Amino acid sequence: MNVSDPAALRPRLPSPLEPVADERFARHGVRLLLKRDDLIHPDLPGNKWRKLAPNLRAAAGRTVLTFGGAYSNHLRATAAAGRLLGFPTIGVVRGDELAERPLNPSLAACAADGMRLHFVDRATYRRASDPGVLAGLLERCGAPEGCRVVPEGGSNALAAQGCTELGRELRGAADVAAVACGTGGTLAGLAAGLGDGARALGVPVLKGGFLGERTAALQREAFGGPAGAWSLDERFHFGGYARVPPALEAFARDFEARHGLPVERLYVAKMLYGLVTLAGEGAFPPGTAVAAVITGGPQPAASR
Repeated sequence: MNVSDPAALRPRLPSPLEPVADERFARHGVRLLLKRDDLIHPDLPGNKWRKLAPNLRAAAGRTVLTFGGAYSNHLRATAAAGRLLGFPTIGVVRGDELAERPLNPSLAACAADGMRLHFVDRATYRRASDPGVLAGLLERCGAPEGCRVVPEGGSNALAAQGCTELGRELRGAADVAAVACGTGGTLAGLAAGLGDGARALGVPVLKGGFLGERTAALQREAFGGPAGAWSLDERFHFGGYARVPPALEAFARDFEARHGLPVERLYVAKMLYGLVTLAGEGAFPPGTAVAAVITGGPQPAASR
C-alpha cells in the first residue's frame, strides 16, 4: 500500500450509528440517532477524513497547500495527515495580523505537525480562488511546482464525492440526516449518498446565507447537477462562526450530561440545538428517524 494512501491510517469505517433516548424527541414520536463520525480517526475525525481522503489520494504524496482561519479544524487535520503519511503541507492562514502574535494552540499544533504557515491579509484571502491571486500566493509561499491546492474547509468536487459514503452508510436507517455546515461539501455529498426517501438537513454555523448556492455549485461540479434531497436551516449560527454564547454553552453541557457525549461547540452543538428546536416545533412527523452527524469532538478549551 502506498504510504500516501490515507487507508494506511486504518480508519474506523463505517462509523458507528448509536440510538439515544432523549425525551425531547421521543415525546414527538421521533427517534434520535448519533452518527459517530468523530470516531473515524483520532487525528482526522469525521467530515475531515471523508473530505480529505480523496484529495490526498489525488495528491499522491505531493505537497498539499490549503487554507483556513486561526482555529481551523481543516488545517489541523491536513497537518496531521502530512505528519502521519509523510508529505509536506502548507497552510495559508486568514489574517496577516496573526503573524506578529504567538501561535494559538490550533496553529501551534499545525506547526508541530510540520505545516509551514503563511499569513495573508483578509482581502487577499477572500480572493484566493482567483487564478492570478492564487498564483501569487503559491509564489509567496514557496510552493513547489505541481503541489496540490485544496480549498478552505477541504470542500471541492472530490470532497463532495468522498462524503457520498456517509449518505450510503445511513441508507435505510435515517429519514433525515443532519450535519453542521461551514463550506457545504459534506452536505452536498451526504445528500447525494442518502438515496430516495431520505433528506439531508444542513445547519450553517456562519452568517451570510451563501451556503445554498455553494452547496448547489459543489453538486454540479461533483455530480453534474442536483443530487438527492437537501435543505438548510439558517437560524442556528448563534451570531456567526466561533460564537458560543451562554445559551449554547448551557445547551451543550446539558446534552453532555444527558448522553455522555463530549460536544464540540463551534459546529456540533449548533446542529444539535437546531434539531431539538425543530423537534419541538413539530418539524419531524411521528415515526421519523433523525441521524445527527457528529463530525468531530471538542478541541481543548484554550483553542476554541
